[in-house]
Amino acid sequence: MQRLDAGSADFGAKFAALVADRREASDDVSAVVADIVRQVAARGDEALADYCRRFDAFDPAEGGLRVPSADIENAKAHIDPAVADAMALAAARIRAFHEAQMPADHSETEDSGTVRGWRYTAVERAGIYVPGGRAPLFSSVLMNAIPAKVAGVEHLVMTTPAPGGRIDPHILAAVDLAGIDEVYRVGGAQAVGALAFGTETIPSVDMIAGPGNAYVAEAKRQMFGRVGIDMVAGPSEILIVADEGADPEVLAADLLSQAEHDPTSQSILITDSANLADAVDAALPAAFAAISTEAAARESWDANGAIITVSALMDAAPLIDALAPEHLALAMADPAPLFDAVRHAGSVFLGYQTPEAIGDYLAGPNHVLPTGRRARFSSGLGTASFMKRTTFLNVSAAGMAELGPAAAALAHAEQLPAHALSIERRLARR
Repeated sequence: MQRLDAGSADFGAKFAALVADRREASDDVSAVVADIVRQVAARGDEALADYCRRFDAFDPAEGGLRVPSADIENAKAHIDPAVADAMALAAARIRAFHEAQMPADHSETEDSGTVRGWRYTAVERAGIYVPGGRAPLFSSVLMNAIPAKVAGVEHLVMTTPAPGGRIDPHILAAVDLAGIDEVYRVGGAQAVGALAFGTETIPSVDMIAGPGNAYVAEAKRQMFGRVGIDMVAGPSEILIVADEGADPEVLAADLLSQAEHDPTSQSILITDSANLADAVDAALPAAFAAISTEAAARESWDANGAIITVSALMDAAPLIDALAPEHLALAMADPAPLFDAVRHAGSVFLGYQTPEAIGDYLAGPNHVLPTGRRARFSSGLGTASFMKRTTFLNVSAAGMAELGPAAAALAHAEQLPAHALSIERRLARR
């Protein structure tokens, strides 16, 4: 873990190195993924079966790639009723939040009678990838699938790894809540390839969403253009800005809430209180000891963690924008001024009582967010992620008389005479 002081002479260089640290896939991963995707495109189900046997100790010939609908319907009976109720609450809140995001169509008629505007339509088929490695991330099922259904996606397909052919019942219970149409037992880059190209069993889709490891992220990057991609997500990040009123033990837990995801995750604390910085540092050993994911969290914190002290909290604004974090927590008595000053962040959590973790599950906002400084130019997953905007134009005769001469002049200036001709012939026939 690094301790940085914004007032030190070498702070600029050290902070620049922190910003530049990518923590993402290597060229070796890219080459492996390219080969996997090629195999799936060429050999379809046969390639998927090979990868299932190799990576998940599961032979699709025995259990099939597709999860039977009865297994999905019965999953709820195999989980704690309190958890099932909490999942239902989460689904309802996520659905309500994303229904409010529905973009509006628009149409306007000019004085000449020309009509112009736009309309939104959902993609027809979407694929959802849900990780199945370190933890059963059933929250990702809800966060990815519910916005798609709210948007109006007609057919929703999910893939997820199934070690030994088994999928955690929490994930299948979430599938039932979210209304996913088909679920397949396949993970990794091969699942992304199957969704993009289609196989004998798995249908191709128009768009793929959902987080995954470095191989999944690279496969999504390589498939972009053939299908739509929600985003290429890297390791998780949290940046916490805290004033002296924040609880150091709570902050220690907040930092580890992202560090526990993966050794490549990153957790950073910025504060204007040296005493708070010291207290959080001192509280971390007990926080590590309290969690079963200590090994991953400690590796992440040791390699990628940082505590930064600044002279005033508003000085954190340019640092935040430079880091453009996936998650930004403002653990402050009055977070509004700093929130107003921040331009780049995936999702922001305001005040002492708003941990990032509650946003991961059931507050409503989506937890699929841009990482690796991509919040500078992209947004988290939402209803509009599964929709396309189509513009339309209906030019009246009066509108052609008004606009046509100028349009023809511009076409001639660009040396595109057929463009001009298509306009001029209409003008001549008035």
